[in-house]
Amino acid sequence: MVETIFQKIIDKEIPADIIYEDEKSLVFKDINPVAPIHILIIPKKQIEKISDAEQTDQDLLGHLFLVAGKVARQLGVENAFRLVVNNGAGA
Repeated sequence: MVETIFQKIIDKEIPADIIYEDEKSLVFKDINPVAPIHILIIPKKQIEKISDAEQTDQDLLGHLFLVAGKVARQLGVENAFRLVVNNGAGA
């Protein structure tokens, strides 16, 4: 497993403004936001790219979308928000 900045945030080696966490995911504010509300939702299981995901990741990937809805409600933006998936470091 490659040690990424996201893994360091998950391991609490790097501070982050965490707004939600459960056994499968971590949600925190982007340090360089490009929108009034700009958060990152990451799986705790390392999946470098969506194209690397396997059938066994189906539950986790669906869970991330449910977390997006939960956090949107928590932030009061459940009626209109943008959800972007970046695929790989160059995205």
